[in-house]
Amino acid sequence: MPQPTPEQQIRKKIERRFKKALTDYRMLDDGDRILVALSGGKDSLALLEFLSARSRILKPRISLVAAHIRLRNIEYLSDANILKEFCSRNGVEFHLVESEFDASTDTRKSPCFLCSWNRRKALFTLAQELGCNKLALGHNMDDFLETMLMNITFQGAFSAMAPTMQMRKFPLTVIRPLCLTDEKDIETLASLSHYPQQVKRCPYERDSNREQMKQLLQHLEKLNPEARYNLWGSMSNIQCELLPPQIEKTQNKTEK
Repeated sequence: MPQPTPEQQIRKKIERRFKKALTDYRMLDDGDRILVALSGGKDSLALLEFLSARSRILKPRISLVAAHIRLRNIEYLSDANILKEFCSRNGVEFHLVESEFDASTDTRKSPCFLCSWNRRKALFTLAQELGCNKLALGHNMDDFLETMLMNITFQGAFSAMAPTMQMRKFPLTVIRPLCLTDEKDIETLASLSHYPQQVKRCPYERDSNREQMKQLLQHLEKLNPEARYNLWGSMSNIQCELLPPQIEKTQNKTEK
C-alpha cells in the first residue's frame, strides 16, 4: 500500500481540525448560504478550498459564494484574476467589490484597523445583497491567540474572537472554521499545494502590535511546546473563584 504524500498528510491533518471546528462550534446548518471572505492570503485560500469540498456533502447542505473587497485608497491591490481563477477551480462564484474610506475621519485608529473594518462592513452589505446568512473568515488558531494576548496586554480584557458569532446589527452569523488549525500547517499546505501568491504585500501588514504578539507566542512555545493548546484551552477553562472579583469601573478609576 503506497504511503501518503506530505501534501496528503497535511491535508488530512487540517481537514480533521477543520471538521472538529465545524462540529464543536456548530457552524453549519442545512440550507446555509455562505459568503467566503477571500483576501488572497494562504488562510482564505485554504478556507475556500475546504469549504468547497464540504459543500459537496449532502447533509447539512450548504452553498458558497466568495468575495474580495478592494479598497481603492490603500496602496495594496491584490490580483483579482488569481482569485477568480482559484474560485473557478473550486466551483465557487466570485465577486470583486471596490470601495474606499476616509482615514482622516478617525485619526485614533491605525490604517490597518480602518482598512480591516471597512472591508468587513462591505462584506456584511454584500452578504445581505447575495442572500447569504453566514460569513466565513479565515482566522487560524494563531490569530485567535495573538488577539487574546493583545487584548490582555493593551486593553486589560480577557477576550479574543468567537469561532461562531451572531451579528447584532446584521442578520448574519460569522464563522471561523480554521480556528483550530495552526498557521504553520496552513503555510505547509500552501507550499506543497502551490497556492497562487500575490506579487505585492500589504504595506501595513507589519505595522501593528500583532507582529510582536506573534513573536511572544513563539517564545512561549519555546518554553513549553504545548503552550498554544494550553492558551486555547484556558479560554474555556476560566476558574472565576481563583480570580479577583469584578468591581465597578468607576471605583477602579477612582482608586487609580
